[in-house]
Amino acid sequence: MQEGKLPREPMSVVDRGAACLLGGALGDALGAPVQYLGWADIQRDHGPEGVLEPPRPALVTDDTQLTLFTADGYLRAWVRGHTTGEWEPVEMVWQSYRRWLTTQQVAAPDPGATGLVGDERLYSSRSPGLTCLRALAADSPPTPEEPHNESSGCNGVTRTAPAGFAPTAEIAYDLGCRFAALTHGGTGGWVAGGAFALLIHLLAVKARPLREAVDQVIGRVLRDDPYTANTLNRAVLFADEHRALGFESVRVDRLGSGWTGPEALAIAVHTVLVHPRRSEFVDAVRAAANHSGGSDATAALTGNILGALHGTAALPRDWLAGLELVDLLTRLGSDLGHSVVGADFDHSRYL
Repeated sequence: MQEGKLPREPMSVVDRGAACLLGGALGDALGAPVQYLGWADIQRDHGPEGVLEPPRPALVTDDTQLTLFTADGYLRAWVRGHTTGEWEPVEMVWQSYRRWLTTQQVAAPDPGATGLVGDERLYSSRSPGLTCLRALAADSPPTPEEPHNESSGCNGVTRTAPAGFAPTAEIAYDLGCRFAALTHGGTGGWVAGGAFALLIHLLAVKARPLREAVDQVIGRVLRDDPYTANTLNRAVLFADEHRALGFESVRVDRLGSGWTGPEALAIAVHTVLVHPRRSEFVDAVRAAANHSGGSDATAALTGNILGALHGTAALPRDWLAGLELVDLLTRLGSDLGHSVVGADFDHSRYL
């Protein structure tokens, strides 16, 4: 199919934009209470099956906060490009991340503040990672070519879903890499960000079948980082084995703990391949959260992917009812979808 052609009906893409961000937030909220616990401790606290639903209220972590700021920065770049011809998405997202950093340093917004920094709900500190905080305190933005650190932690990939709504697959991959590299300079840290953005684009915008999309991502990533490509390939092989042998439970521990970008993305891809149907959203994010490791990151990525794949119809309504920031997630996710299909939305939000 020719690049730039939209196989999905435009409003279907808009719905998937909202679902991608909402699904990620649901997974984030599910995994947040157990993210530092071992599997035995999770079972002790939540029962033999582990954590089964988000608490009420379902509070998100810095992963979802930064996803919102990624979306806001990208949309500001899109609106500026649309109106002036200046296209600087990486610089605009860097500025957006710096605004998020301000929300972590003061108690409330300044009088008259607008946009995300005018929303007092985003001034809640959710124990952000030191790698992000230190990277965003720098005077200039790093790049994959000139990194500021060697971290491949998962907090780079968990916020790059909005890059999946870039105009083409190649732009989505490049922006995902560069957005992640703003804080994570290790090759796996930023390549995982690009891989994730490409996967979201192929599912939400191009309507590629899941397995075909994953294979395309692995092929693209192999050119930049064989380790990340091989980690994702293991996720596919383990999913095939799971179906062939009829395992009762998803064993994501074989892919690692999810503390690094490649591992977190591989765990998410694996759980979605095992539970790919629209009706299996809850099963998938539970499988991604209930393990010893970065449960919030792995479940958030899983929710992002399933939202991009199936749209809002896949999201459990009772979970959404308790989720914080639903209005922001829906609005920015929908606007991402509007931008990529060329549909009208309120540009004044991003001026």
